[in-house]
Amino acid sequence: MINHKAIYALYPHVVSIDDTAGAMDKDGKPVAIDMALVNAWVDPEAYKQQREAEYPPYADYLDGIVKGNNVQVQKYIDDCLAVKAKYPKGDE
Repeated sequence: MINHKAIYALYPHVVSIDDTAGAMDKDGKPVAIDMALVNAWVDPEAYKQQREAEYPPYADYLDGIVKGNNVQVQKYIDDCLAVKAKYPKGDE
């Protein structure tokens, strides 16, 4: 399967992609794609999905707030910061 997101990011003049026909420009003409470049592309926003999958549930934080449990609240914050450190943004 072709990485559509990578092609659109690397080739801004591509307006459509078909896994069989390939990438096309606005005139419907094929665009030559360097698949090595496409396969090497790293999504600069991949960290968002990675973080989301590992963040602790919001309920842990809210439970600590309602109970006035500062240790629980701080644990939630520390757990979130650990996830952020594990999956940094590209510019951090």
